[in-house]
Amino acid sequence: MNPVIALIIANIIWGAAAPLFKFALTNIPPFTLAFIRFFFGALLFFPFVLAKNYSITKRQLFQICLGAFFSIGINIPFFFLAMQRTASINAPVIASSQPIFLFLLATFFLKEKPHKRVFKGILISLVGVLIIILSPIFLNHGTTIVQKESALEGNLFLIIATLGAVGHTLVHKGVLKQVHFHIVTCISFLTGSLTFIPFMNSEMHDWSLYQLNGAGWTGIIFGVFFSSALAFVLFSYGISKIEAQEVGIFTYIDPVIAVIIAIPLLREYPTPLFFVGAIFVFAGIFIAERRLHWHPFHKIQRKHA
Repeated sequence: MNPVIALIIANIIWGAAAPLFKFALTNIPPFTLAFIRFFFGALLFFPFVLAKNYSITKRQLFQICLGAFFSIGINIPFFFLAMQRTASINAPVIASSQPIFLFLLATFFLKEKPHKRVFKGILISLVGVLIIILSPIFLNHGTTIVQKESALEGNLFLIIATLGAVGHTLVHKGVLKQVHFHIVTCISFLTGSLTFIPFMNSEMHDWSLYQLNGAGWTGIIFGVFFSSALAFVLFSYGISKIEAQEVGIFTYIDPVIAVIIAIPLLREYPTPLFFVGAIFVFAGIFIAERRLHWHPFHKIQRKHA
């Protein structure tokens, strides 16, 4: 498959994730869905791990498990909890704030010298994120105080979820250069799913698998086969074939797909503040990087080995 098409499909899937999972959570509890998604996702990768003689050190195993704690143990629960409280279309835009936190962590903890241009872009993006996070405060049109507080809490949960993704990036950055992504994914999914068991057992007191309906099955099938397995494989393949700096543009697909799906499925409509916040976020990225990543559509016409 062409790597550009692979990356487009992966980001279409991830863009659809927020509204589809929010739809699924109307039927299935969050930690139960999270466990099923990642446990069975791990099983899908298990045959690939057995097929090859992979070997890892104890240090690499620790790094993989630590990365899984951030990417699955923190990111996923707060993402799902957020979906029960706030608009799903906020998720991909707030997730775009990852560079903000990476910049702050690199500056304060790694003592990297900040560049003025990058700092200016980060501040502009931060303004956009804050506009979206705080937008429930300014909502009117029949929105109650309880609904506003719930939406604000959901947006804050999305920030925590994003911090989990940042922690995963920092921890797994090195190990993915040393260990094949099949085994990293399989171990991450398996260890991450185990962290949900205590919370899932608690949910099972008030819910059972017999209550699954179309919404719940949508979340399970999409989560196991598409969002966890297919998208990750396509993304890993895509970034292995083109330059890393060219990958960033594909993430801009996510908010568009989220809005397209959320409108008919959830009756969620972007507000003026959503558009203003999104403009600030992506304007900041543009300033920080001096350009939006070049989009190599012309490569679609080429054949790759």
